[in-house]
This record gives sequence, C-alpha cells and structure tokens, in this order.
Amino acid sequence: MFHLNKNNNNVIIDFKCDNKKYIDCGTNKFKKVIIALFLAGLATFSILYCVQPILPTFSSEFHLTPAQSSLSLSVTTATMAIGMLFTGSLSDTFGRKIVMSISLLLATFLTILCSAMHTWIEVIILRMLTGLSLSGVAAVAMTYLSEEIHPVVLPFAIGLYISGNTIGGFSGRFLSSVLVHYCSWERSLLIIGLVSLFGSLLFLFLLPSSNNFHSISLKPSKIIKSFFLQCSDHILSVLFFIGFILMGSFVTLFNYVGYRLMIQPFFLNQIVIGLLSVVYLTGAYSSPKSSEFILKYGRKNVLIYSLLLMISGIIMTQWDILIFIIFGLMLFSSGFFSAHSVSSSWVGYRSKVAKGQASSLYLCCYYLGSSILGTFGGIFWSLGNWFGISIFIITILLIGIKIVHQLDTSISD
Repeated sequence: MFHLNKNNNNVIIDFKCDNKKYIDCGTNKFKKVIIALFLAGLATFSILYCVQPILPTFSSEFHLTPAQSSLSLSVTTATMAIGMLFTGSLSDTFGRKIVMSISLLLATFLTILCSAMHTWIEVIILRMLTGLSLSGVAAVAMTYLSEEIHPVVLPFAIGLYISGNTIGGFSGRFLSSVLVHYCSWERSLLIIGLVSLFGSLLFLFLLPSSNNFHSISLKPSKIIKSFFLQCSDHILSVLFFIGFILMGSFVTLFNYVGYRLMIQPFFLNQIVIGLLSVVYLTGAYSSPKSSEFILKYGRKNVLIYSLLLMISGIIMTQWDILIFIIFGLMLFSSGFFSAHSVSSSWVGYRSKVAKGQASSLYLCCYYLGSSILGTFGGIFWSLGNWFGISIFIITILLIGIKIVHQLDTSISD
C-alpha cells in the first residue's frame, strides 16, 4: 500500500510493499536493481546507436552509399526485433538474470571484436549478431521489473530503466562522434565496447537474483499457445500497436528533421544538427515522472496526454524559427518517452502468463515500427517535405489516441 503526504506543497509518496516477495521500495536491494538495470540500458543503447555518427566514415572507408552505410544500424535493430520473439520465451524457462547477463556480455564482446574487422561484410555480420544479443536485454529487463518490483511503483522503476536507455542512446552517439573525430572508427568501437563491458560486469554483480520467477517448460506448442493468448488479449494487442507507432513516429521525425534543417532558411551543418540528439535527454525526466501522473490520473489518461504532447511538439516545428523547432522536438521527445514508459509498464501489469513473451512481443512491435514507419515516412518527405512528414506522424498518433480512448478502463487500469 502507499500513502500520499503533503509537505510544503510537495507530494511525497511513501510506499510500503505488502507482499514480502516483492523488493521493498527504498531498500538497498531496490537501489541495486535500479542501478543495475540503468547500467544495462546504458550499455545496450550505447552499443546499439554508437555507429550512427560513424556512418559517413563507413561510407568513406568502405566506398559505400549512405543507404549501404546505414545497414550497420538497420540490421542491428532488425535482428534485435526478431531476437525478441525468442529471448523472452528463453527467459521464461532459464531465468531473467542469466539471459540478460549472457546477452549483455556477448554484445560487448561482439562490439570489441567488430573493431578488429577489415571488410564491410564482416562488420555487417557482427552487427547482426550484436542485435540478436542485445535482444536478450531489451526483451527481458522490463519483465524482471514487473515480477520483482511492487506493481504500485512498477511504472516508476520502468521509467528509470527507460531513462538509462535514453542516456545510453545519447551517450553512444555523442561518445562515438567525439572519438571518431580524433581517432579511427575501429578505436571508437573498441573504447565503447570496453566501457560497456565494465558496465555489464557491474550489472552482473549488482542485480539481485529473481524471487518471483517460476520456470515454464520450453515447448514449442506452449510458446505458440501463449503467443496467441497474448495477441487475443484486446488490451495487450492495443499496447503492441501503440509501441509500433511510438517508435515508428519517433524515428521518422528524427530521420528527416536533419534534412529540413540543412536546407533554407536554416542551412545548418551536420555537426550542429547532430547536437539535437540532446533533446533525447528529456526522456530521463519524463519517463520516471509519468509514474507519478499514473497514480493521479490512471494509465489510459496519461498515455493519451503523452500522445497529445507528441502531436503538439510536431505542430511547434511548423514555424521556420529554430528555437520553436528545438522546443517542439523537446515536447515530442518528452511525450514519446512518457508514452513508452506507460505502455511498456502496462504490458507487464496486464500480462498474467509468459510475461517474458508479452514484453518481447511489445518490443518486437516497437522496433518493427522503427524499421517500417521510419522507411515509409520517406515517401511523405518526397510528397510534401516537412509538412508531409508532419501529416504522416500526426495521423498515426491520432489513430493511436482513438484506439486507446476506446479501451475499457474498468478491466485495464
């Protein structure tokens, strides 16, 4: 149970976990879980996105077109999405911590190994394997939290984990862009791999073993049965779709905002445009903050408000005023990370069996949205430049608001 106390006009939430199997809030064990999964998110998304600033270097080094160079990122996210269909089920059998630990350590070693490659095909193969490895962390972390942390504070814990993902994505981009300026791309990947290895070892040391995990047999028939059970749940299927449009709209926006800022009336260079990734850090605040709003307004309402915040951010970018565009991107990012925190924690709360598989399905849809909508958005850029992109994103977000609004909160929240 929890109590709300007012002190100097501030709301203080005092949680007390009723079930002794759950990790109590405010204890050292709770702090270890948060720190460990924060490090896991930091390492995972540093490894995932560290190649983005290196794409021009890849083009020069291996004589590639920009599209060919981008494969170093796109194949990683693609195999990551595919891997999530299996790693969640593996964790349902072998345990959450062991799957996450092996996956994270394997990804760091593959990144270090990738720094020693000399041909493009070798880089692509290792990045594909890296994506498969990372799927074991991304698919299982939220399931671990949903089992070990009291449901009342689960959104807050997941929000902090997503903050680590946010900072990791920014750190990977920023660190590699600085490193590649002063040394080779090989040295950049090596350093990022070593830093991630250190974080992975800390994760392995800090994360407590599961208390509430119950292994289920790894039988294909049961996996298929639970798969259809998850998809037949109306609320879960809506949340899977929300994950799809969230990441799809986010990637579409940031894929093409750079093109807008490179042409008139801005004519910004690539370095300045790259600094816009700082707006990602708004997620470090909005993700955990959304848990406080859930307690006040409910999951459904907070999710709708977050999607509306994303739309308002896009509208702000319609003016040819740079400060308006930056503020609009901040609003959009805040809404995105808040919505992702709400929907992902809702999946953990809603699913009753094979939680690892449910989380995996959500994240698989999430990253497929990045690949499908992010690519499809290029058609709207060709048709109407930034206005076309904006209409495309606003449309899919309005569809998301409509289906969330129709959810029956009496059985879902």
